[in-house]
Amino acid sequence: MRSPAAGPAATPAATGLVSPVGGVPLRPRGPGLLSDGERLWPVVAGIPWLRAGREELRERAVRRIEEGDPGGAAVVLLADTDDWWDGPVPPPGTLRVALKAATLREAVVLLGLGRVGDYFLHRWSDPTWLAVLALTAHHPPGHRPVLELACGTGHLLRELALRGHRDLTGIDVVFAKLWLARRFVVPEARLVCADLTAPWPLRPHGPAYVTCHDALYFLPRKREVVDRAVRYADGGAVVLGHCHNALVPGPSAGLPLDPAGWRSLLPGAVCYDDADLTRALLDGVTPRPRPVGDLAHCEALALADAPPPPPGQALPSPARPVPGRPLRLNPLYRDGLLRWPSPRWWDEYGRDAAGYLPNRVALSPALLADARAGRLTPEVAGLARRRVLLDLPERW
Repeated sequence: MRSPAAGPAATPAATGLVSPVGGVPLRPRGPGLLSDGERLWPVVAGIPWLRAGREELRERAVRRIEEGDPGGAAVVLLADTDDWWDGPVPPPGTLRVALKAATLREAVVLLGLGRVGDYFLHRWSDPTWLAVLALTAHHPPGHRPVLELACGTGHLLRELALRGHRDLTGIDVVFAKLWLARRFVVPEARLVCADLTAPWPLRPHGPAYVTCHDALYFLPRKREVVDRAVRYADGGAVVLGHCHNALVPGPSAGLPLDPAGWRSLLPGAVCYDDADLTRALLDGVTPRPRPVGDLAHCEALALADAPPPPPGQALPSPARPVPGRPLRLNPLYRDGLLRWPSPRWWDEYGRDAAGYLPNRVALSPALLADARAGRLTPEVAGLARRRVLLDLPERW
């Protein structure tokens, strides 16, 4: 019997992909494998794994697929991490169990994601996520193809999919994050595991919307990455969110730049203070750009080189809930009291989130019934804007 980890067949996954070594087109070579003519590349859960320079890992995953064990290939790739991860990797037996996890929460624990897992599980509540929604609403993709760089577990791709976007691609260097996206968050998106700082294995196909949030500050050679984004966008849009400011100390790691340094990567962009974007979403107003000289004291900034979508391409705004979709009480509330996921989450996000998440909530049965039915009464819509009510994946 075919393992559920095998996912879709390789042929759709291969469309428009090129090898990260040499750039030649990739072709299907049986279930779960792509070939560049010299080497084979694994496709697990419908996710092509295309990381150059990891030959031993690639060969082990390919061997598992050739042996008819796509679950074993998934275990090999789930153990792979990025250069910033300093936590332990779970043993293979635990990773095997993770393949059968029933919920996102269970899978995050079994994969040993620690603080990163807290980030993904509660991304819907943090202030930087509100900034993403405000920025995307003000600079929307319309019907242009979307490519999200360092997409993680696909939070933004899911929001766009819920509002009618169909051409969605996410790329990330960590297979485990993409596997979570495929299994629990946004199964309809196209996902590719590859290094953004190496030549991309994706071929552009006309004007696109390229975006990256809360990740670019981690990457070396940022100019190369942004230049590739501009080329891939091909006259479309490039939107970069939550870029840490090197002039302001903060709790996050990474390789930040100062505001002028960020602006130099995308000279035609308008700039925003990330905190202004969060406030704009909470207040239901349009965010206002800032001159780069006014951003010296902001913790993080956003940049958008994004002409409006062509006329007639408007889709529902990600800044508002989708009518008819069930909303549920934010899982940060237990017995009506707000509980932060961890001291680290509090330090990085909770201090600001406390400005819109009340310490205690008591919602009436009638209000909860409206929320579950997706009836956006003024009270339900207000609680959703403040993240007390959330549209979470069904198997959160």
